[in-house]
Amino acid sequence: MSPKPFEAWALISLAINIVLVLLFVLLLKRSSLAVLSYATTKPLNLVKQTLAVIPGSGLRPLPPNYQQRLSVLRREADNAAKTRPKHLTILLGNSITDFFPPEMLPPGRSWLNQGIAGDTTAGVLERLQLFDCTQPETIFVLIGTNDLTQGVDDATILANQQKIVDYLKQAHPNSQIVIQSILPRKDEPKLPGSDHKYGRIQKLNQQLLATAKASRVHYLNLYPLFANTQGSILPELTTDGLHLSSQGYLVWRSALQLYSQLELEPTANSR
Repeated sequence: MSPKPFEAWALISLAINIVLVLLFVLLLKRSSLAVLSYATTKPLNLVKQTLAVIPGSGLRPLPPNYQQRLSVLRREADNAAKTRPKHLTILLGNSITDFFPPEMLPPGRSWLNQGIAGDTTAGVLERLQLFDCTQPETIFVLIGTNDLTQGVDDATILANQQKIVDYLKQAHPNSQIVIQSILPRKDEPKLPGSDHKYGRIQKLNQQLLATAKASRVHYLNLYPLFANTQGSILPELTTDGLHLSSQGYLVWRSALQLYSQLELEPTANSR
């Protein structure tokens, strides 16, 4: 299903961002005890140890090797294609997606996590065919921060993002595609291309929004929920200045849930 008409995009995006920011404030004020309780029972060092769900197979440690991880993702996608779970939703990205605690994902959807730690826009582009066999209702894409770490230029990042969108639209014509903004980092003010007014990630996100508009796909702006006034990620939402803490995942979860309720609708792939 196509997003809302182009001419209404700016107003819709502004309203959603305002609601998300208000939600974020409420989360910090009202959910601190719940987050604290979760954090005391789950390891915060999600980079070293995390669990994810293989549909129908319970929990398992994530394989450390990229090729092994690809094999796992292929098996999970093949299983999803066979079982056709209701409201199948794909998370596509790098470690930030890979380490999303499955028990914190929003309810009401069947989640297929297709994140791989360390991946880049080029890496994601090379493995999109892994879930061609699935019929997802929605695909959420969050990718690009590792490109910055590896020195990839903005033009290449944006070109790869466009190719990802084009591929997904062709392979999954009945799916709702949501491009998510690149999250802030602790070192964003020091990244090449940043200036006193706009950080490099902010500039990239503005161009990602333009890509989403031109391609008529959805855009979820997570950046203002995670950034402080200096453009760095809020310290309580990260474990190391890049990866998310339990509280960070709670904010992301709430943003996914609220955005889905406000902007997305059941598609032809729903059951």
